[in-house]
Amino acid sequence: MEIINGSVTAAKGFYSSGIHCGIKKSKKDLALIYSSKMCNAAAVYTTNQVKGEPLYVTMKHIKDGKAQAIIINSGNANTCTGEDGKKKAFMMTDLTSKALGIDKENVLVASTGVIGVPLPIGAIENGMDRLVGALGKDDEESASEAIMTTDTISKTIALAFNIGDKTVTIGGMAKGSGMIHPNMATMLSFITTDLNIEQHLLQEALRESVNKSYNRISVDGDTSTNDMAVILANGEAQNALISEKNDDYHTFLDVLNYLNTYLAKLIAKDGEGATKLIECQVMGANSEEIAEILSKSVIRSNLVKAACFGADANWGRILCALGYSNIELDIHKIDVAFESSEGSMTVYQCGMPIIFDEAKAKKILKAPEIKILVNLNQGDKSAAAWGCDLTYEYVKINGDYRS
Repeated sequence: MEIINGSVTAAKGFYSSGIHCGIKKSKKDLALIYSSKMCNAAAVYTTNQVKGEPLYVTMKHIKDGKAQAIIINSGNANTCTGEDGKKKAFMMTDLTSKALGIDKENVLVASTGVIGVPLPIGAIENGMDRLVGALGKDDEESASEAIMTTDTISKTIALAFNIGDKTVTIGGMAKGSGMIHPNMATMLSFITTDLNIEQHLLQEALRESVNKSYNRISVDGDTSTNDMAVILANGEAQNALISEKNDDYHTFLDVLNYLNTYLAKLIAKDGEGATKLIECQVMGANSEEIAEILSKSVIRSNLVKAACFGADANWGRILCALGYSNIELDIHKIDVAFESSEGSMTVYQCGMPIIFDEAKAKKILKAPEIKILVNLNQGDKSAAAWGCDLTYEYVKINGDYRS
């Protein structure tokens, strides 16, 4: 796997564009992703019972597992807008299909922005010719900018990897800053690849990857109405068709997990009002599910966030968050450590506080990205067994335990 330049047009046969059509006052607000060839398509949606009208349209159009284009607007969520909103969501796909000369059933749609405001469909209609005319492979940044709302940075990545003797490319762009909470968030993610893979496996891979990436981030505790992750695979890499969960499938899944985790971390890092990215890794649990519940409890704690903001190594707040997770724990076996670009330090071991250099701890916690390491030391499986790639051991140096 290699990180390469690009985003959603890095893969063969994909094109994108982004323009300002007038939904927002001045910034880009309309984006298009298009494949010259029909794609296998898969999607995952918000768990919120209140869903934006575009999600219902996309769900309908993707039922056959096929798609060729995605139209996205920002500045207006087209949510809680009744029959008018649903009609306009369908109109977006109709306008796009006519401009591209493809079937409207093969166009997916997404919207993000203010809830409860009628969508100005006239602006989209007037901008459609410019949007399609701007399609290309060299200006991916315009599409990324056009899906942003309160984001302060664009979020893109592209990767190349090998399947057999073929080079496969995958690229993605995402948006998200506020209303971010596990089980999707106010986030949109669009992924394109020239991989040749059967649709049902594409869907399984996306769902598993989303559960291990976007569904593990939280900023403000609000689950949004419009989140969507979509992947299109057009087969242009001409690798042997992936039709079962073999080594090629797992290679692809590893790459997809890397891409989505990278974008998910950018979303969390760019959270509204955020000054730090906090990552919690839980090891030594009986299952990945238990580790996920515990780590989410820690990152969602406002007291933990406040301690990290103040560079205060208050490990008691971490234990508190672990304790109210409703997971049975043996508190006498737990270790806690902090890690950042400034170093690492164990602050709690085997259920007991230990002496540590508070000045060094503050320096570690002043870094913009912080890892909270929790080892339960009570799982039937090792950390490696459920996929954690981080291990550490404790050494006693001059009377102080350090990782």
